[in-house]
Formats: sequence, C-alpha cells, structure tokens
Amino acid sequence: METFESVGSPALWGGFIAFVIAMLALDLGVFHRKAHVVKFKEALGWSVVWISMALLFNVGVWWKFGAEPGMQFLTGYLIEKSLSVDNIFVFVVIFSALRIPALYQHRVLFWGILSALVLRAIMIFAGVAMLERFHWLIYVFGGFLILTGVKLFLQRNKDEHPEDGWMMRFARRSIPSTNTFDGHHFFTKENGRWLATPLFMALLLVEASDVIFALDSIPAIFAVTRDPFIVFTSNIFAILGLRSMFFLLAGAVEKFSYLKVGLSGVLVFVGAKMALVDFVKIPPALSLVVIAAMLGASIVASLIKSRKAPPSQEALKRELTEASEA
Repeated sequence: METFESVGSPALWGGFIAFVIAMLALDLGVFHRKAHVVKFKEALGWSVVWISMALLFNVGVWWKFGAEPGMQFLTGYLIEKSLSVDNIFVFVVIFSALRIPALYQHRVLFWGILSALVLRAIMIFAGVAMLERFHWLIYVFGGFLILTGVKLFLQRNKDEHPEDGWMMRFARRSIPSTNTFDGHHFFTKENGRWLATPLFMALLLVEASDVIFALDSIPAIFAVTRDPFIVFTSNIFAILGLRSMFFLLAGAVEKFSYLKVGLSGVLVFVGAKMALVDFVKIPPALSLVVIAAMLGASIVASLIKSRKAPPSQEALKRELTEASEA
C-alpha cells in the first residue's frame, strides 16, 4: 500500500480553510450583499484578484517547499482552471434555458460553488485514500481520462441541453416547483405550499454539472501530484475564481470554438501520463509546458477564427441594441 506525503501541516490546512471561509464571507456579506448585475469591469477586477492570490500562494509554496511542489501546484492550477472553463459553457446554457435574470445569476453560482467546495474536498480525500490502498486504480483513472478526452473531441460541436437531462426531469417530478420567480429566493409560497423557484432548479443543475466535471478534473490533477494539500489548494483556487470568470467570459463563449479541442488534448495527455506513471517519468516542468502549449494554441486558433468569421445573429442583435441605446 502506497503512502502519499503531504507538504501541508495541520496549521497550513487550518489557515487555508479559514482563508477560504473569510473570502466567501467577504464576497457575499460585503461585495454582493445586494443583488446586482455583475458587469465586465467588476468581473475583470475579481478575476485579477483570484488569479493573483493563487499565484501569490504558488510563490509561497515554491519558497517554503521547493521547486517541485511549486511546479506541481502551478500545473494543477492551470489544469483545473482550464477545465473549469468548460463549466462556463454549461452555465451559460443553464441560465439561458431557465431564463435566469442576470440580476440573480451570481447568487446561484455562489451557493452552487460553495456546495462544490465541500463535494470536491470529499472527492479529493476519497481519491487519495483509494490510490493509497489500490495502486492499480491509477491505470483506471488514466484510461478514463483518455476516453473522456477522446469523447470531448468527438462531441466538441454537440449542443448542451442540461435542462432536458434526467436530473432535471427527476427534480421536476419529485420537487414541487413553479416557473414564477420570487426575487432572489430559491423557494416561494403559493396557495399555502412551498415551491421551488427556477433559481433552485438552476442551482441543482449547476451543482450536478460541477460533480460531473469533477470526475474529469480531480483524476487529471492526480496525474501531476498526489499530495492532498497541493491537489486541494489548486482545485479550490480554481473554483473560487470560477464565478468571476463566468461573468468575464459568458458573453464571448462562442469565440472559443477550438477550446474543447485543447481541453481534450490536455485530458488525453494527463491520462496517458497517469497510465504510464510506472514506466515513463515526465518532469513537472515538461507537463506544465505541454499543457500550457495545448491550451494556448487552442485559444489563439479560436481568436483567429472568430476574427475572420462573419458576426453571428446574436452578435448583430447586441450591436443593434447597443446602437439604439446610444
């Protein structure tokens, strides 16, 4: 049975968890105490804050524990951050399909991501425990990531319809609900009965999609490191910045047409690295370069394509609306 050493002492674990709780309380209790539409400038500012915090934490890991853990954190953060972009595509579809007003989207994402933090922690520690006890699972995880990467590539142009999935059908049958909004509330009372509003249904889909994506992202980071502290912190930093990244990129997801190709390449690469871990040793620095190159190439190719392509109907509508308002 393998034993995985962790660089995180109890004090570091406690300090990091306290930091996360404080930041979430500051977010909801101060900056988003009142519901408002998150504009591009605000989303950009928060994105810079979260990325800067993650990089500053990375510097601390590098300084205290050395280059290898520092490189592992940075690679893991990049993997988690890039795979979380795929969540944004799904979130856009969920909010559009359920007609969630922009005013309340931050509230849904906040509580959805808060639940995701707890679920990710459980899945990470369960994964570490399983790999410690059953080494052969490393090959299963590796093969799963390769298959997921291939599937993502083959279905890269497929439209997502989470609102028509089995979970939403089950929720609508088992949870009394209404199509009427009641401000920012997840439940409302009609004719003496408590009913779930569309905000709660959107929350269910956001949480379900995060669990599904976690099945890809958590095994992916195990290909880089199995240090629980590095896995947990890089994962959490990526999730904490997901809300601001959603509001930053939600209006431009159609421009990243090749991003899923890059993500599929990353999944295949880390899956192969995991499956071959006992035969081929790939240095953390090389992993970081390969992953960054794949993602960078897919983003650049997407931007080039979007600049050459004629504007879509949605883009034309936005331009006409902005012109009329001006």
